[in-house]
Amino acid sequence: MPPIPRRNLLKAAAVTGAAVPFSWLLAKNAPQAAADSPAAKSADEPVDINWLEDGGLGAAAGSTFGVPWPKGTHPGDRTFALTTADGKEVPLQTWATAHWPDGSLKWTAHAAGEGLTGSAYKLTTGTPAAPAKKITVAESGGRITVDTGVIRAVIGKDGQRLVRSVTRGSTEIARDGRLVLLRQGDLDDGDHGSAAWERFDGEISGAKVEQRGPVRAVVRIDGKHRKGRRAWLPFSVRLYFYAGADSFRMVHTITYDGDQTAGHESGDFIRGLGVRFSVPMRDQAYDRHIRIGGEGRGFLTEAVKGVTGLRRDPGAGVRTAQVKGEKLPDPATWDQRVASRLHLIPTWGDYTLAQLSADGFTLRKRTKPGHGWIAAGGGGRASGFGYVGGVSGGLSFGLRDFWEKFPAQLDIRGAAGDAAEVTLWLWSPQAQPMDLRFYHDGMGQDTFPEQLEGLEITYEDYEPGFGTPYGIARTSELTFWANAATPDADTLVRQAAAVRTPPQLAAGPADIARAKVFGGLFAPVDRSTPARARIEDRLDFLFDYHKGQVEQRRWYGFWDFGDIMHTYDGDRHQWRYDVGGYAWDNSELSPDLWLWLAYLRSGRSDIFRFAESMTRHTGEVDAYHLGEWAGLGTRHGVQHFADSAKQQRISTALYRRYYYFLTADERTGDIMHALVDSDETFLVLDPLRKVREDPDYEPDPHALSIGFGTDWSGLAGAWLTEWERRGPKAKKAEARLRSTMETIAAQPNGFVQGSGLYDLDTGKYAIEDEPKVSVSHLSAVFGLVEVCAEVIELIDLPKFKEAWLDYCRYFNATKAEQKARYGTDFGSLILVQGHSRLDAYAAVQLVDDKLAARAWQKFTEFHEGDGYPDATTSWKTVELEGPRVLEPGVEAAWVSTNATAQYGLAAIQNLALVGDKLPG
Repeated sequence: MPPIPRRNLLKAAAVTGAAVPFSWLLAKNAPQAAADSPAAKSADEPVDINWLEDGGLGAAAGSTFGVPWPKGTHPGDRTFALTTADGKEVPLQTWATAHWPDGSLKWTAHAAGEGLTGSAYKLTTGTPAAPAKKITVAESGGRITVDTGVIRAVIGKDGQRLVRSVTRGSTEIARDGRLVLLRQGDLDDGDHGSAAWERFDGEISGAKVEQRGPVRAVVRIDGKHRKGRRAWLPFSVRLYFYAGADSFRMVHTITYDGDQTAGHESGDFIRGLGVRFSVPMRDQAYDRHIRIGGEGRGFLTEAVKGVTGLRRDPGAGVRTAQVKGEKLPDPATWDQRVASRLHLIPTWGDYTLAQLSADGFTLRKRTKPGHGWIAAGGGGRASGFGYVGGVSGGLSFGLRDFWEKFPAQLDIRGAAGDAAEVTLWLWSPQAQPMDLRFYHDGMGQDTFPEQLEGLEITYEDYEPGFGTPYGIARTSELTFWANAATPDADTLVRQAAAVRTPPQLAAGPADIARAKVFGGLFAPVDRSTPARARIEDRLDFLFDYHKGQVEQRRWYGFWDFGDIMHTYDGDRHQWRYDVGGYAWDNSELSPDLWLWLAYLRSGRSDIFRFAESMTRHTGEVDAYHLGEWAGLGTRHGVQHFADSAKQQRISTALYRRYYYFLTADERTGDIMHALVDSDETFLVLDPLRKVREDPDYEPDPHALSIGFGTDWSGLAGAWLTEWERRGPKAKKAEARLRSTMETIAAQPNGFVQGSGLYDLDTGKYAIEDEPKVSVSHLSAVFGLVEVCAEVIELIDLPKFKEAWLDYCRYFNATKAEQKARYGTDFGSLILVQGHSRLDAYAAVQLVDDKLAARAWQKFTEFHEGDGYPDATTSWKTVELEGPRVLEPGVEAAWVSTNATAQYGLAAIQNLALVGDKLPG
């Protein structure tokens, strides 16, 4: 697809979009297979709950999952029970995450732990079973104590020890859990990092209990990293515990607030960022064990003092027991040629596994500081998991997305002493320091006219000082087990697998679809006709291709993993990773929405995981969480934070809420709540500053120019989510949603008016005296379709619905039809294929078969440079080999992320809305 001229983009940063409800679905859709039909169950029947991936719970503590409910089905105080397929009760904890306007439950979250031994479950109304080992939480002085019935964790409310101790029974397994930051003040641009660095330690500013059981407890800890008087790099850590579990999970978020401005003598370059625990070592050195996960199911299996491979044999039973991690018999029973010389066998106290790229790790060990390291192996992609301890107990630990978010590292130090020190490095100190400096010097683009010229050549919207990482964030997930003894090989494999892919329970597509949530813009996958099957095949092709490109092009790294590229360069057989606004996608044209709707209708675990990593990335890295731009996101570019267009359309809660409601992830909830007041960002940053004709313009809090498209959809998404979650600002959010809907509807041309003057105090748009036509192809492609579909179903405002239906009817209409309705046409518009779903929505609402036919016509026909038309799209890849490319692989040069996202959304929504009108 040709680039969208940036001048047009800026001028149109305020227009509109479209949406759709779901009440038509059962009546309008073509028949579906009974097992997949949203109508296959009545509202009071059980919901089927299954594992997202095969294999079930594994070694994880438990699972938290979300379930939607049709409006009016369950009152807010309804209780639920979970049973296995054969009727055994599973302890369950339930809480509401969203309500319908009538007060009934819209989404519930459920936590389950012990008893999850099957592959399939039933969620029903009823009294939940109580856990055999109920979780307890106690607060006293400066600490919080969580007891799962198996382990007990003491959590600090102040100081530097986030987790003061973890005990199992009477045995202390770990202590002094803390955060570590290594700061480097400068970089040697000769590609060698300076040796000068300083250590900061995480210091707690506050801790609170967010859930107290009986099945699940959550503790949140906030603070900054401190050394002396300076504190920086804010962190937010949540600890998750399940009743009856011997493990706990940590969700760790940092927000970058340093300075790496080019030209400064000293900058804030992160040399290392980690989570550290001390592990008491009580056993004899030969009964202490090291386990470090390699690739796949691989493990380094060693003892601190090994008795295998010696010149003299202690005995087969001794050797076998040590490899298994079992307690060795008294050395008096060994071959004395070994027992008498134990003091001459080295003890290996230090181990390091460093994953400095997505494709390679190295493993080293040494006896103790001051002595040389020796190679202990290596490989491609380590699991990010390890264990240190002995036959009397020890700590398993793991970092999720270990190689995907390189450079990462696992350290064990001092295992031969009284206590080992374990550090899970989120940023490896062996790597080059984290360099977040802007990637070029501005190239003389000091004025708006020069910057607009830059848009014409590299599609990059540059502005001095705007390419800053100040305020971006990153979240990591870690898991720890307090083991009573050294785990056997099978247990270690299960634990490592649970780190890599946390077991997730989920409702299926049919149960989700019949709840009519998210505007009802999806229906379960249906291949009942050749025409439907052909579209489904193409949807599968697009997902599989983009997933494959992540691997082929190595779109990995601490700040990069989860995003995809925007546009392809067929000449270089390479995505345009280094060309301005064509590089990282940053949610441009809503791939996030495409992926989540693709998951909801299919239940595919690979789509869920792909969407999950994108949500983690785009919600954290592509948006600002501190500073004057907090609440805004950054347009696509060579660096995720580089472009000077900071807008609502990227930070929007609409891209996050799917993941939140499906998993109840609290961090995602934080992000969405923080957006409720983001209308205030228009006071600090004018999105039209580069094209505004008035050079003396100053934002007026009573007359802010805010568009009805990309701007309002982002605001409305945040308000809708806060309202249905019943958040702290729910009343304000609902009032803002209603007042803006009312005043958009009251404009002379409704959504076609394009924008209005918004009053921050009243939350209303001023009603224009004269009609205006200002329509952009961008207005409806950043969530406006989806949010309008929801709010029209939730809030009875006929004028708003009428205004939205007019926009839907006329975007793809002929110029003559547009002129007849509005006195002028809409000009030259693109993204026709993506906008076919507006036709479909209007067709259903107005019961108009001609609009339904137009939806499929616009979806399939050729439009110059637009989408994937039937007649000209090959739907194939071609093989690539050297020397044309760095690594062999495939390409589909005709694919762009813009087109994929809009094709995917149009296909999914058209099938759900007017699938019965699909020709052929």
